[in-house]
Amino acid sequence: MPLLQLLLLAIIQGITEFLPISSSGHLILLPGLTGLQDQGQMIDIAVHIGTLGAVIVYFWSDVKDALLGLPRLVRGKADTPGARLALLLIVATIPVILFGLFLALTGIDDMLRSVAVIGWTMLIFGIVLYIADRRGDTGRATQDWSMKHAWILGLWQAVALIPGTSRSGITITGALFAGYERQSAAKISMLMSIPTIIASAVFLAGEVIATADAAAARDGAIAAIFAFLSALVALTLMMRLLKSVSFTPYVIYRIILGLFLLWYAYIHGAAVPAAA
Repeated sequence: MPLLQLLLLAIIQGITEFLPISSSGHLILLPGLTGLQDQGQMIDIAVHIGTLGAVIVYFWSDVKDALLGLPRLVRGKADTPGARLALLLIVATIPVILFGLFLALTGIDDMLRSVAVIGWTMLIFGIVLYIADRRGDTGRATQDWSMKHAWILGLWQAVALIPGTSRSGITITGALFAGYERQSAAKISMLMSIPTIIASAVFLAGEVIATADAAAARDGAIAAIFAFLSALVALTLMMRLLKSVSFTPYVIYRIILGLFLLWYAYIHGAAVPAAA
């Protein structure tokens, strides 16, 4: 794959993974709207691994606590902050795994990869995010995250398997509706991405490894490195901006992009695929 396309894919993934504007939607749209070669699952996994590295580095203190708490959790004890966080993350990941398996086994996931679907999800869930940002936030912080809210946010996260929804956007929306303040909502969403990305990579790894060669591995490594760097920058900026800025700029972007995609889809035919 050309180096320029690899860099473009990596930067798009890095910037959009943690912003509430849908990384998967943008990755699907790139070949669909530009005519570029579809990047394939190898590159998709590589850029997601890059962004996984970024969120682990940024929230290393919390990740370390959760990892240290896993042995206690395995023994059936969730009596430390780390063990409790690990349990909440596992619980929040169960719905997306089950829904992901359902979509894959039924073939519905392929049907959802269209410009029209991404346009509608961009628009609708952008508006829902705006409502949540205005009506939510009762002052709940990350340490207030409960088992009940882990299940609820897990269900919100499962909806993100519909392209264009945005995993971070929908989980932040759910957290805002549950009363968490903006930075805590974003932090919970980012931590939830860790087991979700790992589960997704494991699910797809078998097929990718079986077909990979040296050139594909090189392309994947390049994409992962640049996705990591761009994601770390985007994540740092977003968490800082949330101290003083609402999610409205992201909502405006989603609405504009959603309207454009709907116009494009219905001009060229509503069933236009987003990727070849």
